[in-house]
Amino acid sequence: MDKPAPKLLDKVCEVLRLKHYSPKTEESYLHWIRQYLRYHKLRHPRELGPLDVESFLIHLAVDGKVAASTQNQAVSALLFLYRQVLGIDLQIQPQLVRPRQSRNVPVVLTKATSAPCRNSSATKTSRRQ
Repeated sequence: MDKPAPKLLDKVCEVLRLKHYSPKTEESYLHWIRQYLRYHKLRHPRELGPLDVESFLIHLAVDGKVAASTQNQAVSALLFLYRQVLGIDLQIQPQLVRPRQSRNVPVVLTKATSAPCRNSSATKTSRRQ
């Protein structure tokens, strides 16, 4: 008797373990693949294309308000699913899909703006003596 074909998520786990991905990566990828499938009402990924992936990522950014790093994690999971598990090379432009990390610009105080802070700390130390 022939064995039934493995379910999609079982196949994803199998490939992740075969390629020696960490258990945390496996957990994360499975989470994002499940979210993707639920978003598209459990349609098989073979029926979906690059526009469906992009709509899911836009949904994450706009409705889910996820950070850029979280969205990058979801992109990696979906690219793994399509390329490594299904053997489908999605024609996705990485610069269009992957968001940029925000840059935190340090705040620099001038002498004038920091003077009130310096004066208040100087009076505190003089009171202690």
